[in-house]
Amino acid sequence: MKTLAYIICYLIYPFSFLVPRSAKRMAFGSYRGGFSDNSKYLFIHAIEHYKELDCCWLSVNRKTVRYVRSLGLPAYWVLSPVGAWKALRARYWFVNSYSSDIMYCLSGNATIVNLWHGVGLKRCEFNIKSGALAERFVKRTLKERFYHPESFKRPDYLLSSTPFQTAMFASAFRIPEKQCLELGYPRNGILQMPKEQVRNFVAKYEPKETLQLIQKTELFEKVYIYMPTWRDSQRDVFVQQFDLQALNDTLAKQKALMLLKPHPNTRTEAINGYSNIILVSATTDVYGILPFTDVLITDYSSILYDYLLMQNKEIILFLYDYKEYVRDRDFYYPFDENVVGKKVASFEQLLQVITSGNYVSSQEDKQTILQKFWGDTVHMNACEEILKRIC
Repeated sequence: MKTLAYIICYLIYPFSFLVPRSAKRMAFGSYRGGFSDNSKYLFIHAIEHYKELDCCWLSVNRKTVRYVRSLGLPAYWVLSPVGAWKALRARYWFVNSYSSDIMYCLSGNATIVNLWHGVGLKRCEFNIKSGALAERFVKRTLKERFYHPESFKRPDYLLSSTPFQTAMFASAFRIPEKQCLELGYPRNGILQMPKEQVRNFVAKYEPKETLQLIQKTELFEKVYIYMPTWRDSQRDVFVQQFDLQALNDTLAKQKALMLLKPHPNTRTEAINGYSNIILVSATTDVYGILPFTDVLITDYSSILYDYLLMQNKEIILFLYDYKEYVRDRDFYYPFDENVVGKKVASFEQLLQVITSGNYVSSQEDKQTILQKFWGDTVHMNACEEILKRIC
């Protein structure tokens, strides 16, 4: 059945080049048919500030379509006649990963603007040398090409931040550096809003559970959030690496809360019954929550660089599997030279650091990393800059 679907897709694809596209029509989509990440924030900005444009959200997931419509925003099931027509008529496609965020077989002659989903150090796409994706990006086997054509379709534009990141992205996506737009990320705008404005945005565009979670964080004196990166092994990092009861006891003494936010690709077990630990759904948009946290605990994730955009926040790097991780997924740039935060190598060390509060980084170190990864884009309205550049 899967093979038949791909054959049909390949038969449709050439005809997608024949439909005339309009520069005033824009389509937005995200991975797994969700409503998320940079394309979500850019879509909302376009709807609110560019009334002259015909913008719509397209998804293969009917539930997502119903949810976006419930927010009063235009959304269509891309497999419907209307949705397919919207995709075919839109000149610009804004996606978070690939043309498959909308529908690969309808992408002929569309201008693909890949907003991507994070600056960072890890090799991605065609920079990859080893690991689970080597079959696709290193060996480039016929099977991978057949089932993942979107990975081999080069974007017309790719969102970046600074020349430091552009050099990596250009080689990863096999495009000239001039096609990388150094404008920052739409999702980061909410990190620099006043908290009251963040609450209003969340109340308007997020599920009610997100606002309820924010209200819970305000009952504690300090809020930590643990956001580990995805590992190819798909391990449940919260159960395997933490003594949750010991962590909860430590947090309770400090009147602190820990939010556990898994990567969308990571398997997790249910975590209930703890007074000072909350497991956040993998599908929850965490960007509206981050301003209400105080300390980020992460590892090799690009969330580190986004978190630095906020004032008076701290970072702990929990690197319990550094040697193993580097073996499976190497870095494009040296790790130690391009991160900031207190490094710990074990759960015991993590508890000690949380207890002592010994995790404050110098402002100079933070500014060095900010300049390297964000440069002038720190002060940009990314949504506005992107639409002005494209329109």
